[in-house]
Amino acid sequence: MTTQHAFQAEVAQLLHLVTHSLYSNKDIFLRELVSNASDACDKLRFEALNDAALYENAPNLEVRVAFDKDAKTLTITDNGIGMSEQEAIDHLGTIAKSGTKDFMSRLSGDQKKDAQLIGQFGVGFYSGFIVADKITVESRRAGLAPEAGVRWVSGGSGDFETETITRTERGTSVILHLRDDASEYLNRWKLKTIIGKYSDHISLPILMQKEEWDKDKGEYVLQADWEAINSASALWTRAKKDISEEQYTEFYKNISYDSEAPLSWSHNRVEGSTEYTQLLYIPAKAPHDLWNRDKKAGVKLYVKRVFIMDDAEALMPSYLRWVKGVIDSADLPLNVSRELLQESRDVKAIREGNTRRVLAMLEDLAKKDKLPAQAGEGADGVTDVLSAEEKAEAEKMVGKYSAFYAEFGAVLKEGLGEDFGNRERIAKLLRFASTQSDTVSVSLADYKARMKEGQEAIYYITADTLAAARNSPQLEVFRKKGIEVLLMTDRVDEWALSFLHEFDGSPLQSVAKGAVDLGKLQDEEEKKAAEQAAETFKPVLDRLKDSLKDRAKDVRATSRLVDSPACLVVEDGDYSMQLARMLKQAGQKAPEVQPILEVNPEHPLVKKLDGHVQFDDLAHILFDQALLAEGGLPEDPAAYVKRVNALLV
Repeated sequence: MTTQHAFQAEVAQLLHLVTHSLYSNKDIFLRELVSNASDACDKLRFEALNDAALYENAPNLEVRVAFDKDAKTLTITDNGIGMSEQEAIDHLGTIAKSGTKDFMSRLSGDQKKDAQLIGQFGVGFYSGFIVADKITVESRRAGLAPEAGVRWVSGGSGDFETETITRTERGTSVILHLRDDASEYLNRWKLKTIIGKYSDHISLPILMQKEEWDKDKGEYVLQADWEAINSASALWTRAKKDISEEQYTEFYKNISYDSEAPLSWSHNRVEGSTEYTQLLYIPAKAPHDLWNRDKKAGVKLYVKRVFIMDDAEALMPSYLRWVKGVIDSADLPLNVSRELLQESRDVKAIREGNTRRVLAMLEDLAKKDKLPAQAGEGADGVTDVLSAEEKAEAEKMVGKYSAFYAEFGAVLKEGLGEDFGNRERIAKLLRFASTQSDTVSVSLADYKARMKEGQEAIYYITADTLAAARNSPQLEVFRKKGIEVLLMTDRVDEWALSFLHEFDGSPLQSVAKGAVDLGKLQDEEEKKAAEQAAETFKPVLDRLKDSLKDRAKDVRATSRLVDSPACLVVEDGDYSMQLARMLKQAGQKAPEVQPILEVNPEHPLVKKLDGHVQFDDLAHILFDQALLAEGGLPEDPAAYVKRVNALLV
């Protein structure tokens, strides 16, 4: 008996988009369906660890691809776990993914990019409708009786139908009834080429019928014999010398659903107390959900080539959550769970090894980020000019680390607080803008090399934007003295730097915290003049403290200002005003920060304070302007405007 069902609303919308929009790279449907078939076999292998009877009388797992030119059908069959009727309804009629709506919103009209999103959200099955106007799925779950098979049929519109059938073989057959404009997929060479490109790494044999030339018919005719058309060995198990750059790239695209080639990868077999193979990739672009804390991230975990899980978070620290790849362990138990992963000593060793490997890849990219004009000067004083081959190889690496850092630099900074053991390595990989550089390209080592004689600290400022940082009043004395200051504008900066107090023996000092102390860079005359000004100005400072007692923790004269009348700073160890604002905007509790108002005794506006009839109004204007200059807003904007207008009149 046939039963009619309606698609989940999101599926109906998705099918419409797939059918009418995603045509730029039609070949991906075969990649997705073969990948699903492989996953089904992996699931059977996993469940059969506890119940070998699930193999029934067919222990050899495989995927078969067949086509029928007369019927215009393409069939992908696996003898994996299969589906019951209810599972077919649940899996093929709804998308049990929180990312579905996000997927819809991401479809932009850029068809090439849109097509690459299909698999990323677990909706790969529906890509079949790119080439088919009807899909029939026949399946039986391993362990169920032959009479418990199911047939699922849909034309890709608003509904589908199911019926119970008798199916002798376990597993699933996906039968695509091809559109007239998709007849190219009724060609063995075409199918073999696509599978070779996208699915060669799959460790199961992918079988197709052999084909021979028929003289009488004047065409190739399918034979009864089947043959494997892929290497049937997991790519990461092969020797590196046997894998081409193109194969590494295509494997990355397959596991990451990324349309772009990776920036770099590392393939290694690690031996010792813990044995495992790692194939790790650094992507070129950040995923749209990089900052989504609810999204599971991690590398794929295999144990002795048996697929275990897609997102083994325990194998990679959170600040490297963007890394893609595969780990195949020889030591972990096949029935390992997420809970066991958290406690396993072997997993800790793998995680540490993966972390070291990724940091080494980043260090290599950073080292080669700029093209050298020459190899350098040898011990004999002769300059070794780069060969044409070396220069071509170097040119391929130029700009790669800068590209990586623009996408993932802010996440990498999280490692300062999460990974104490690698903090120094991470610090060397950080890059910033500065008062001497418009681009985010200055490393802490670069800064150290440019420090002025007598300079003892590495100075930095945090702000909401690069413009706000660059134009901050707190930088005035540093500009006057020609001292470089790092400009930090990532939201994570202040938190991350609370874990990095020094670099290579030099303390890191925020120019917006504590009293400015330029040490040896400030001569005795300047120090004496500043002390004298503060003493002369003391009566005005006392009045300012009284006027602003509810808003400022203290008021003091400063030598850090040159052109501005005032600025706000906080005590060393206190939250910055920027961090407090950021926490409040995120709905988190933040301590009330009462800043210190520093005034420039030499500024004409500050000089006017002494004896001014509207002293209190002027004091509040001075405070609010300092607040505006560092990116904040007055508590009472209307009162601020009223005071300014009164003075203007």
